[in-house]
Amino acid sequence: MTINPFAATDKDRAAIWEILVTKDIRAFVSEDWSLTEGDFIKEGFMAIDGNRTYNPDAWTLAFCDLRSYKAEWLRQASAFREAIGNDNAENLLHRATILRDIEIKGDVALAHKKFIWDSQKLEGERVPANWQSIYHCRRVNGSWKIAGFTGYLPNFIGSTFEDRRPAPIEVPANAAQHKTSGPYSPVLMINPGKLVVISGQAAIDMEGKIIGDTIEEQAAFTLENCRRQLAVAGCSMDKVFKVTVYLKNIEDWGRFNKVYIEYFREAIMPVRTAVQAGLLSTLLVEVECWAVL
Repeated sequence: MTINPFAATDKDRAAIWEILVTKDIRAFVSEDWSLTEGDFIKEGFMAIDGNRTYNPDAWTLAFCDLRSYKAEWLRQASAFREAIGNDNAENLLHRATILRDIEIKGDVALAHKKFIWDSQKLEGERVPANWQSIYHCRRVNGSWKIAGFTGYLPNFIGSTFEDRRPAPIEVPANAAQHKTSGPYSPVLMINPGKLVVISGQAAIDMEGKIIGDTIEEQAAFTLENCRRQLAVAGCSMDKVFKVTVYLKNIEDWGRFNKVYIEYFREAIMPVRTAVQAGLLSTLLVEVECWAVL
């Protein structure tokens, strides 16, 4: 996601999101440590490697200082560019990153950053990724900084990656639709698999508060809620094959689409129906998704 979901509602969480998502991704794809170096607390920095296991006894002290982490960060950035290439790499990482859960108490915070994707190397070999890192942050002189992290923790039991199964979502060879259509597929073929269905999501946070005043703000928060609910089932937006959109004002269709396509830019566009509907309170949009694993 390229839109900060906290921008209009919570300046502290918005600042942490910018550091851990926008700035980190931009620096990583550029292989430029200087773009993110100022976001770390050098003194006392420490990072733990979860080694993608649920067993804490197998976790290891990966980096005892920021210098050692910088060396590994640069190595991974170089390997990423070699494996994935430069085309749309920044957008790919935004699509793979979920950061919604940020706990703040006074001047310290925990941020749960998840990575869910099923990308491809340039030579066509599929590369799965499904893990999370918990960042320890601290406010220093009014600015949030990264004090350390526990990384490479498993995100879900098992994996959503199956290298021998046919593609779960396919577009028929002769599929076509009128040129004025929106960002959706006219018809899809769904290969048998495990279905994941989520109830209609809206721009409502975990406290029940409606987030955002514009269709763009509410669309972004709503689609982030969709991603979060799918993630609970070990699923991601690129596995969605059917979407229903309820708009309070159908005139917002075009503006909604501009936000919507950011969530499916690297995926087959789901089939979709959009209708005008009476929504509760000040809600402007509600979205329901069907996905297949």
